[in-house]
Amino acid sequence: MPANAPSGSQGAIASSALVSGDKSRTTFSIVLSKGVKAEIVTLANPYRVIIDMPEVVFRLPAGAGRGAIGLSQAFRYGLFAEGKARIVIDTEGPVAIDRADMKPLAEGAGLKLSIDFVPMEAAAFGGGTGAARAAAAAAHAREQKPTVHEEHTEKPKSRAKPVVMIDPGHGGIDPGAIGGSNLYEKTVVLLVAQQLKSALVATGRYKVVLTRQTDVFVSLDQRLKLSREHAPDLFISLHADSIDAKNLTQVIRGASVYTLSERASDSLARLMAEKENASDLIAGLESSDGEGQDEVRSILIDLLKRETANFSADFSRTLVSKLGKAIPVSRDPMRAAAFKVLKQTGSPSVLVELGYMSNDDDEKLMKSESWQKQVSTSIAQAVDQYFSRRAVGSR
Repeated sequence: MPANAPSGSQGAIASSALVSGDKSRTTFSIVLSKGVKAEIVTLANPYRVIIDMPEVVFRLPAGAGRGAIGLSQAFRYGLFAEGKARIVIDTEGPVAIDRADMKPLAEGAGLKLSIDFVPMEAAAFGGGTGAARAAAAAAHAREQKPTVHEEHTEKPKSRAKPVVMIDPGHGGIDPGAIGGSNLYEKTVVLLVAQQLKSALVATGRYKVVLTRQTDVFVSLDQRLKLSREHAPDLFISLHADSIDAKNLTQVIRGASVYTLSERASDSLARLMAEKENASDLIAGLESSDGEGQDEVRSILIDLLKRETANFSADFSRTLVSKLGKAIPVSRDPMRAAAFKVLKQTGSPSVLVELGYMSNDDDEKLMKSESWQKQVSTSIAQAVDQYFSRRAVGSR
């Protein structure tokens, strides 16, 4: 359902957003400085209302969207892709869009986009009004899935420098974990990634590539595609933990380093992997895990994984040692789980959870520039040690 603005262009600023109403009718409204075209659809599994617009600068108050009101459980916002903004409203059940309009405010103060949604029966809702579009996107993603040989991209033998890919998790529409003072995981990991890139580039020894350089959403499939394209010699994904159990939030803290394993090292690792693997759903995408491989293809991938798994474990040990000398680490800092972003057949890879956003002490540290520098320096030192050892071993 489109909601067309009376006038305007891209580059609108969103200054406020509000959810009001009750479980019989709920209204979402957002104030924009300029009119834009908004496309509104609904999706199931989970139930969501999705609003897509051209690029919007969101200047909403800290914590906006976190409360449950009426049929809305929460909403989030941000860049879904370059030049494209998205708002995702989580609803407690299937809803129908009953009204959508964009009207000028008094005295040229901008425009207000308002959307009313009402409950409806699940049978009538089906997959939602955006189901056909989501299915087409998923089908396209499957068609683009590379073969086994393409997945295991050969690294050019003439490389002058090892390639290190840094993957700041989340971004844009997907904030990741949110701390008690409204600090976003996506912000912390991007700052650390940028400092880590600077530290590695300064050595002159590496080519460094980031999966995202701004506050924009990058899907898990896109991150893996970028890794296949660049065939990095090392892949480092940066994240920050959060735990929901209120009795544990101030007890559990510290950094952890994860490697890929189909069987999680413990229940907490499994829960973390499930949460990180749901990133695409958070952003309003359908999951396309692409798991239906035939038996032969699975065997080939397993063979390719063995060497990279050993190298990943080696780097994990080195990294935990370096981090432990600079910042707090968790009681069990070396863990493993089936993180989708680590499903790299040709590149040794680790996922670093820098600490717990749910822990007040960890969150306070993450805000600190000195802590961010300590973390990036420690990771850079681990990278140096890892490649030095590899160079000696290859002689």
